[in-house]
Amino acid sequence: MTGTGIDLEAARAPAGMRLYAIGDVHGRLDLLEAMHDRIEGEIARDRPGDWRILHLGDYVDRGRDSAGVVDRLIAARAADPRLLALVGNHDVGFLDFLGLPDPAGLFARYGGVETARSYGVRLDPDDGRSFAGQAAELSAAVPEAHRTFLRGLPYSLEFGDFFFCHAGIRPGVPLHRQQPRDLIWIRDAFLDHVGLHPKVVVHGHTPAPRAQVLANRVNVDTGAFRSNRLTALVVDGASKRTIEVSV
Repeated sequence: MTGTGIDLEAARAPAGMRLYAIGDVHGRLDLLEAMHDRIEGEIARDRPGDWRILHLGDYVDRGRDSAGVVDRLIAARAADPRLLALVGNHDVGFLDFLGLPDPAGLFARYGGVETARSYGVRLDPDDGRSFAGQAAELSAAVPEAHRTFLRGLPYSLEFGDFFFCHAGIRPGVPLHRQQPRDLIWIRDAFLDHVGLHPKVVVHGHTPAPRAQVLANRVNVDTGAFRSNRLTALVVDGASKRTIEVSV
């Protein structure tokens, strides 16, 4: 591995804190609930001194219960502030659609139909006559609490030697200067980079058959909406492992 920075083997979580980083959920409430149950069981069993559960974005689109996922995250965060969530490109796309419906945009063409259905609304981007009315109906159906939750999500978080974001970072740019668009959209420039980063980047956004555990990054997006598997990275001190739930 080339470049200066820290690699996964040397990276550490903050002293006394266990970290869980969960990949893209995409409307799979069943898998999110199963993962939360798995993590809660581990915490009850192991009793770490402190912990954080981080969700890496893309809560909506493609799966069958995006509304339920957002409800679950809002309730879980209210119950314990150690549960954290980052924003993904699909979450931003949902908000963009609610503000300015586009039948050819990300939301409408990549899972918006399923998301709308989870709010009790039919959405057909190809129905020129009815689309505007359907979009207005969806906007009226989305609770303000859901909009507030999604609008308030940060683009990145750092704990110990780890940098968490949805998609990745622009190599060579200081972490504190990363652009929001890169943090939720970047792919090749980040994925193809073989050098180390100032911190190990933990991300989702690019589905893979299994978690990708590399020296400079860990990808925990295992395509939950179609694979029926949701994956998380667990870091406890110097220990790193991945866990998975499936249905």
